[in-house]
Amino acid sequence: MEHRTAAELEAGLDTIRRSPRDTGRVELVVRRPAVGEREVLEVGCLDPVVGLIGDTWDQRSSTRTPDGSPHPDMQLNIMNAAAVELIAGDRDRWPLAGDQLYVDLDIGEDALPPWTKLRLGTAVIEITDQPHLGCAKFTQRFGLDAMRFVNSPEGKAVRARGVNARVVQAGEVRPGDEITVL
Repeated sequence: MEHRTAAELEAGLDTIRRSPRDTGRVELVVRRPAVGEREVLEVGCLDPVVGLIGDTWDQRSSTRTPDGSPHPDMQLNIMNAAAVELIAGDRDRWPLAGDQLYVDLDIGEDALPPWTKLRLGTAVIEITDQPHLGCAKFTQRFGLDAMRFVNSPEGKAVRARGVNARVVQAGEVRPGDEITVL
């Protein structure tokens, strides 16, 4: 697939901005059982200790912790469905972004400031203050224009690359589940 151009990405900003604000929907649940692998799930089990059960978050080192352990405020990566569709195109390419939850919800800075809680399925998660930015893998998969777009001031405002969260109440989440901002 050809990568989207800067002009195509910028033209899609309004679509991202039109995402629902207080109530949304889970579109896709994906776990990463190993580096470079993705499994699309019919149901994901969220746990406050390990995040998405079966995902490798708890095995990934972080440069943001003093000892390199997994960062507790980066258990889950959430991406706006309109943003990932704009960047990745076909739904079967969405998991390449590397996030676990893809949602039809405004995840922008104004809509979900850090420490906002969301109910999705039977779980409750909390948005954290850890930035989620485009990286080398993201650039390789979606192109330099996509990386520049998500890291631009406009891209950061709508959190086009996504947002980090942690699980505060265990539960199950499925595609189609309602998301409520608490």
